[in-house]
Amino acid sequence: DVQLQASGGGLVQAGGSLRLSCAASGFTFDDYTIGWFRQAPGKEREGVSCISNSDGSRYYEDSVRGRFTISSDSAKNTVYLQMNSLKAEDTAVYYCAAGNPILSALTSGRMYDYWGQGTLVTVSS
Repeated sequence: DVQLQASGGGLVQAGGSLRLSCAASGFTFDDYTIGWFRQAPGKEREGVSCISNSDGSRYYEDSVRGRFTISSDSAKNTVYLQMNSLKAEDTAVYYCAAGNPILSALTSGRMYDYWGQGTLVTVSS
C-alpha cells in the first residue's frame, strides 16, 4: 500500500524553526516528485514547495522562498521541509503528496496522486 506519513509539526513562536518529515512507502520513491502543501483555517489548500526525486530540482512558492528548504533522502525514502523564520501566516495543516506534476503546475494539488495525513504547524505571534 502507498503511504505518506507527515510528521514534525508543533507549536513554535514567530521567528522560530521546525522541520517536517514525509516518510514514503509503497511506490518507487525516485520516480516521483514530492510536494508540500498547506491549508490554513478557512482557506484553500495551497502548494508550498516540491522536489523531484528523479533530478533533484526544487521549487518554492514566493511566500516561503528564502525561508523554507526542501530536501530528500532517497536512502530513507523521506523528504524534509526545513522551515525557518516562521510567521503567524505559516500556521496551517501541512500535507505531503507524491506525483508527477507538469512544470507549469508544480504545486497544483490535482497533479499529485498520493497524499499523506496532515501535520499541524502553529506559529504564535
